[in-house]
Amino acid sequence: MNNLQPYTYSDQIYGVRVKPITEDGNKVSVLYDGLLARAGAEKVIMHAGFGDLNNWRNVKEIEMLKGQSGFEVSLDMKDKQLNFCFKDNLSNWDNNSGNNWVYKIQ
Repeated sequence: MNNLQPYTYSDQIYGVRVKPITEDGNKVSVLYDGLLARAGAEKVIMHAGFGDLNNWRNVKEIEMLKGQSGFEVSLDMKDKQLNFCFKDNLSNWDNNSGNNWVYKIQ
């Protein structure tokens, strides 16, 4: 009855890993253990939008849940491309040296 494969996180890129949590890839989990987490951030907020990297749509900020492996959040894909970066509760940013992160589904 349950034909979903066990999904695993991508390789880590500067403390960020992503994995699909549905078979069609329209729901993903993002795990963050990057610069802000390693600096002792109490809270991490994902700043995310969809579509073209230079013109984000449906932009929102989502507080991530702190766990043993870092900060994690799950979200529905609103487009084929998710663009994101992170900030902590003191408004320090981790934006991958100005490149942000991008996750695409086929």
